[in-house]
Amino acid sequence: MDFNQLESVMRRVAIEAGDVIMEIYNSDEFDVRAKSDDSPVTAADEAADLLISDGLRQAFPDVLLVTEEQADSHSEQANAFLIVDPLDGTKEFIHRRGDFTVNIAYVVDGVPIRGVVYAPAKSRMFFTRADGVSVEEAGPFDPQTTGSLSSINVSNPDNAALMVVASKSHRDQATDDYIGKYHVKDMKSAGSSLKFCLVATGEADIYPRVGRTMEWDTAAGHAVLKGAGGDVVRFDDHTPLTYGKPIYENPFFIAYAPGVDLKKA
Repeated sequence: MDFNQLESVMRRVAIEAGDVIMEIYNSDEFDVRAKSDDSPVTAADEAADLLISDGLRQAFPDVLLVTEEQADSHSEQANAFLIVDPLDGTKEFIHRRGDFTVNIAYVVDGVPIRGVVYAPAKSRMFFTRADGVSVEEAGPFDPQTTGSLSSINVSNPDNAALMVVASKSHRDQATDDYIGKYHVKDMKSAGSSLKFCLVATGEADIYPRVGRTMEWDTAAGHAVLKGAGGDVVRFDDHTPLTYGKPIYENPFFIAYAPGVDLKKA
């Protein structure tokens, strides 16, 4: 893999997809349909998926592409693959809350090693450079020209006063019970893969997810977090969260800054 090309292409198609998403987001109305699993899908999901898929397949025709919106890709397996959620946080999009992202990641041997997370409504973009280091780009976001970049790093957590981020749309009692095991200074909610990015920038120390997710929901944020010095482990045994699992489904997990005293479930 040419990582310079990968950085350029992932960044470009994420921004182009974000532009398409925002056109629909800012329209007077848009249709919402239910998929076979009863999760919502909009024209923005589908338009962004088409744009990203075309761009990635043209640039990397020999690399397996797995996307949320193309169910026929979910049964394929490879040691290295691209994985995409063209619109992560569809519920946030539908309710016009802004906490939705474009997620694109490259996984090798079960580890997401490169990724981009773009939140167009929040004007925030995070990605791993060709060297694997994570950065945040300041807007305006031009698909052809990279703007001003700032390195991002996880916090040096204080276990007596932790900053926690949790899901906005999927918060439940099990999550609150687990968070209750920690000494919490500040609690915030966020949608989509932005939660990984808040840990990556040091705006939060830990993000526990006690609920179902798929690999396309997490791979890009996981890559960004790893490139900022953080990590993601399984909730049950604290072993690394890996990718390329059957049907690309995740177990519960914890994303965190090293130094957090992780608690058992």
